[in-house]
Amino acid sequence: MTRQMTGAEMVVQALKDQGVDTVFGYPGGAVLPVYDAIFQQNDIKHILVRHEQAAIHAAEGYARSTGKPGVALVTSGPGATNAVTGLTDALLDSIPLVVFSGQVPTFMIGTDGFQEADTIGITRPCTKHNWLVKDTDKLAETIHQAFHVATSGRPGPVLIDLPKDVQFADGTYVGPAKAKVSHYQPKMKASIEDINNIVQMLEKAERPIFYTGGGVINSGPAASQLLRELVEATGFPITSTLMGLGAYPASGKNWLGMLGMHGLYEANMAMHGCDLMINIGARFDDRITGRIQDFSPNSKKIHIDIDPSSINKVIRVDLPVLGDVGHVLEDVLKVWKSRGRKTAITKAWWEQIDTWREVRCLSYKNSDTVIKPQYALQRLEALTKDMDRYITTEVGQHQMWAAQFLGFEDPNRWMTSGGLGTMGYGFPASIGVQLAHPESLVINVAGEASWLMNMQEMGTAMQYRAPVKQFILNNERLGMVRQWQQLLHGERYSSSWSESLPDFVKLAEAFGAKGIRCSDPADLDDAIMEMLNYDGPVIFDCLVEKHENCFPMIPSGKAHNEMLMGEASTEGAIMSDGAVLV
Repeated sequence: MTRQMTGAEMVVQALKDQGVDTVFGYPGGAVLPVYDAIFQQNDIKHILVRHEQAAIHAAEGYARSTGKPGVALVTSGPGATNAVTGLTDALLDSIPLVVFSGQVPTFMIGTDGFQEADTIGITRPCTKHNWLVKDTDKLAETIHQAFHVATSGRPGPVLIDLPKDVQFADGTYVGPAKAKVSHYQPKMKASIEDINNIVQMLEKAERPIFYTGGGVINSGPAASQLLRELVEATGFPITSTLMGLGAYPASGKNWLGMLGMHGLYEANMAMHGCDLMINIGARFDDRITGRIQDFSPNSKKIHIDIDPSSINKVIRVDLPVLGDVGHVLEDVLKVWKSRGRKTAITKAWWEQIDTWREVRCLSYKNSDTVIKPQYALQRLEALTKDMDRYITTEVGQHQMWAAQFLGFEDPNRWMTSGGLGTMGYGFPASIGVQLAHPESLVINVAGEASWLMNMQEMGTAMQYRAPVKQFILNNERLGMVRQWQQLLHGERYSSSWSESLPDFVKLAEAFGAKGIRCSDPADLDDAIMEMLNYDGPVIFDCLVEKHENCFPMIPSGKAHNEMLMGEASTEGAIMSDGAVLV
């Protein structure tokens, strides 16, 4: 399809042709032509956020929960710079986004015009690719290329910078079928030699472990199903990064729980003691590896990833395999089954894992008088696990407790900021998820400090009647900062609390939402049910133990077998601060 239209009309038509139904954004002078084009159609819904950072996070939530690219629209200058945090967050967590930013007219670029910024230069390090379009005739093809780049290979955010005169000018529109995308075609399938080598190493392993990441989820639902079939066929134990939760069900018999700094004891010890580690779609993040030289020290290592730059970047592996996780898993399963499903995995390996499980690393001392954050999440899990549920989080202790105590049976149900650790992510992300799944239950597990960073999005939730539930574990502290200061900085609590917090119930009511406060463990179930039964946005102020620490914990620079444990754990020596050194 080719026809004449303005640049602004091209943006809207290209979005329609790419199957986009929702755009998150905030208007400004440099993008008013696009907003005018949006106003004159009914196929694409625009969601007016209250801050551009929130637009990107909402688009991330939409993308992560649907598997489709998220789309955001911001103006020039501060609109674009406010989007940088979200772009970087999406880049590190491999979330497909297409972001449009306004720009001053082409003849003004470089003059320091009103609300001008070098958006291309600023966003080059935090996008997968970006474009400054100076010719309206090239705009449509650029947009189609942007969607291809964002969603192909390792997904990520891309940005298109739109000068205002390009939006006003007429040009020739071309459809997706005519866009040239052959210049970027990531390798999808591994060689048969690599597949055979994987299977041979699987067969010889006596103490193997699957280490899975967000790449399994990004590859699509089929990849998660193939992973489950491979775990069943081999009988191998499986662990996951924070971003990979849900690819394998939490109720699965081979599940060891999350790996890493606040991962489970059995997962970390199995990673340390294995003789074969199979990395499927993860990038050896430092929260996972601990001390590099002691990471999985006695194992052969396989790394399956679609991103060649991730392979051998952090950990040197014995068998690098470049390809899409779904395709590789499919081929490995075929070869495994054709060879008779042989395995050398020992009974002793599972017995050892069961011994580590007996440590009960998530144990904690509960209370009848104050709500422990772990208990709050256990009750939230018990009361919602059978519902059509999506969980987002902010960043901090509550995020780690959510990963530990909430179970995910399916992919795309868990949205969190992993690589960048962005406080303020969860609330706008929950709105994006809710608008993508209007009939589902969407809960944002938050800390009061993180939640306040984008609290203005209550206006967005109310305007679009998004019944998101904000479950705030309020300890009146920057919990993770305070924990590190206690354990690693001599209990010098420098700026790790706020002396002025709002009344969250009154804040909810000020926006027209429902506010609930709970401080008594005996009232918690009823309060949670009140939140769940309310047909609208809720701020749940759950007052929890102020100085609870999140365990297990691998201190920075330590190995997987050097974990700090909670005092209720059954193994290790009690330290003076109540932690247990294993």
